[in-house]
Amino acid sequence: MNLYGTSTISENGHLTIGGVDTVQLAKKFGTALYVYDVSMIREKARAFRSAFEREELNYQVAYASKAFSCVAMIQLAEEEGLSLDVVSGGELYTALQAGFPVDRIHFHGNNKSEAEIRMALDAEIGCFVVDNFYELTLLEQLAEEKGVRANVLLRITPGIEAHTHDYILTGQEDSKFGFDLQSGQVEKAIQSANGMNQVHLLGLHCHIGSQIFETTGFVMAIEKIYSYLSKWYESFGFQPEVLNLGGGFGIRYTSDDEPLPVENYINAMIKTVKSQMTAGMRMPEIWIEPGRSLVGEAGITLYTVGSHKQVPELRNYLAVDGGMSDNLRPALYQAKYEATIANRMYEPSDHLYSVAGKCCESGDMLIWDCELQRAIAGDTMAVFSTGAYGYSMANNYNRLPRPAVVFVENGEVSLVVRRESYEDLIRHDMPLKQAIISK
Repeated sequence: MNLYGTSTISENGHLTIGGVDTVQLAKKFGTALYVYDVSMIREKARAFRSAFEREELNYQVAYASKAFSCVAMIQLAEEEGLSLDVVSGGELYTALQAGFPVDRIHFHGNNKSEAEIRMALDAEIGCFVVDNFYELTLLEQLAEEKGVRANVLLRITPGIEAHTHDYILTGQEDSKFGFDLQSGQVEKAIQSANGMNQVHLLGLHCHIGSQIFETTGFVMAIEKIYSYLSKWYESFGFQPEVLNLGGGFGIRYTSDDEPLPVENYINAMIKTVKSQMTAGMRMPEIWIEPGRSLVGEAGITLYTVGSHKQVPELRNYLAVDGGMSDNLRPALYQAKYEATIANRMYEPSDHLYSVAGKCCESGDMLIWDCELQRAIAGDTMAVFSTGAYGYSMANNYNRLPRPAVVFVENGEVSLVVRRESYEDLIRHDMPLKQAIISK
């Protein structure tokens, strides 16, 4: 089995991560448990930044916090010199509580509420990524009320479809996100924004999808955008100060995945932008938004093995004390993972199991047909590459408390999100008689 980041196998056959025994982590903090390899996150953040710095141009690498947001993670992003992408008032509030520099916060979302926009304007964030004409008009009105000027990127859909799952495609023409390029919506939005008093149009943003393993889609998107930018520059002098090319860089979930080095993506983007610029146009500041590619492989989830059910000639089920309540991705879009029995690392993986969650749904299957070591009740199972959209999508289905999150680095352990208790589950519940407000 290929291990990730700082993971190793100890002398007693246990999986370690960040210099810490995962079996001991499971005993101390309980399971299910999210564990993050902090050194691996730092390494990936620095790889993105180094790829830009070698090109000697202005840039921002913004962590897409929807992948995994908590105060400690936002503070880690700030330590590594990243900017921050938020998509809700809750993510913005987390960033503010973490003390993240507001001028490096970018606010996304296709349906920002008035309250969220006001909150962001009060905080004086770096920019809004505007998705539609309704939001553009609303932002102008609210900024005027407050007597401030808002920096804006217009999110566009360039009509490029990345090779990924339908649920995580975002750059195609028929999308809930952004202004459509081919119908003339983007040109109209540029002219509208330029005619507003309280909006400063920084540039354009596009995001073509997620879990992308090639550079072709990014190249095609840039070429498509510049085929219009060249015309707009000639006709009314528009050129972007900032070109945000999104994220979506693929990671390894299973041995079938072959992600590219981050510099391959960055180099292809920069080379294409430079090749597309016509005479007189200036090089824009390039922004990107990695999320999954920063934290995905750095996270593992630890479970305790429970029941075992064998269906003769058909299936060998192994159940764990988590499932779709802590990792919704397999049920949501058939995401695939690899796992190991963390306390039996030196034993051969010669048993075929289907790993089931404990939620009351037939679809609560974490991994189908997984080759593992012999497993018995009480063993510790580790599922790899769960650092993105595990905790973020965690839920209380079947009233299961959400797991704790720990960071490990150089043999040290930090509890960064405590485990929910049963008391937490009913904290906001109201007894029936108190719940009746009026007839």
